[in-house]
Amino acid sequence: MKNANGKVWRFGDHVDTDQIIPAERLTSDNNDRLGQFAFEKVRPDMAAKVRKGDIIVAGRNFGCGSSREHAPRAILQLGISCVVAESYARIFYRNCINVGLLPVTCQIEAEEGDALIVDFDKGVIRNETKAKEWRFAPFPDFVQDLIDKGGLMAKIKEEKRCSK
Repeated sequence: MKNANGKVWRFGDHVDTDQIIPAERLTSDNNDRLGQFAFEKVRPDMAAKVRKGDIIVAGRNFGCGSSREHAPRAILQLGISCVVAESYARIFYRNCINVGLLPVTCQIEAEEGDALIVDFDKGVIRNETKAKEWRFAPFPDFVQDLIDKGGLMAKIKEEKRCSK
């Protein structure tokens, strides 16, 4: 698995799925462009400023609220490479794996704009701005396999192609 390398977008505790993607944006017309609406009510300028590979760093209970899988899809479409949080709402974490967004559980010191590198193979997060490192537990093999395939749906599609 490759590293995530980007600028930090900092969030606090209890960021819910309505903050990630507002309910009124969950129409079938928007499925391929959810990223442009991500965080629009709490950080209206974020979608225009995120660069591909940037990283969200958050506190506890990231992704709480409703169980919509649109939230991690919106984050992916925004260009975010992974989320590093102290903890996640269980269903949000699972939805991340299902859609191919990398949810790393680790408490780190990072401020908005810091440069971060997440090495998934070594289980190391390095804040280049602060010259500090933290370790995190690697994903279990079955989760790693899903992530490597791009999520659960991508794995299922691949298996269907191979079985024909």
